[in-house]
Amino acid sequence: MTRVKSSAQSTYVRRLMVLMAVYVIAIVGGSAARHADLLSGATTILAALVSGLCIAGVFWAIGRLIVEEQDEFRRMLMVRQALIATGFSLSIASIHGFLSEFDLLPRIDLYWAAILWFAGLIVGGVSNKLKYGSWGQCL
Repeated sequence: MTRVKSSAQSTYVRRLMVLMAVYVIAIVGGSAARHADLLSGATTILAALVSGLCIAGVFWAIGRLIVEEQDEFRRMLMVRQALIATGFSLSIASIHGFLSEFDLLPRIDLYWAAILWFAGLIVGGVSNKLKYGSWGQCL
């Protein structure tokens, strides 16, 4: 069966490609500049903000995909996938937070919460596939 992409999905893919290209440049360039001691003060903040804003942009792009998708079934799958990702990531973050509060696990950087959410999209996609026979569209 051939999967037909909607115009909302095509726009989402373009947005995601731009955001990820800027993200990779910011991470690689920022890391290289930092290790070469080329960053200081405001440039360090700028390098960190560009990376973080790119990830925030991915959340925005997923939200726009949900809003712009005209097919109600696809939209339902995306919302369900995002809700499962949210529950998954917040549950893991909460459990880890309490374990680290009791010094049972080390503390970790907060940006891992976004990475957990993206992993949760996979969990949501699998759940959609098992229940409805379709993965969803956020991956």
